[in-house]
Amino acid sequence: MPKLKTHKGAARRFRITGTGKVRRMKGHRSHLRRKKPANVRRLYSHKLEVTGGDEKRVRQLLPNGLPD
Repeated sequence: MPKLKTHKGAARRFRITGTGKVRRMKGHRSHLRRKKPANVRRLYSHKLEVTGGDEKRVRQLLPNGLPD
C-alpha cells in the first residue's frame, strides 16, 4: 500500500494541537475589516476548534498529523 499524502491546502489552514484537537482561524479577515467594530475585529485573531463532521473530514485530509 502506498504512503498517504497530506492535503497541502488543509495543512495550511488547520493545526492539530498536542491534545489532538483540530484548530482553525476564522474566515473573512483579509480586507473590509476597518468598518467592523473593535470587539468583532478582536475575534478574528482567535483560533477556533473545528466541529463535528468537519473534523472527521479534516483528519482524513491530514493522515499523518501536521508537519511542523
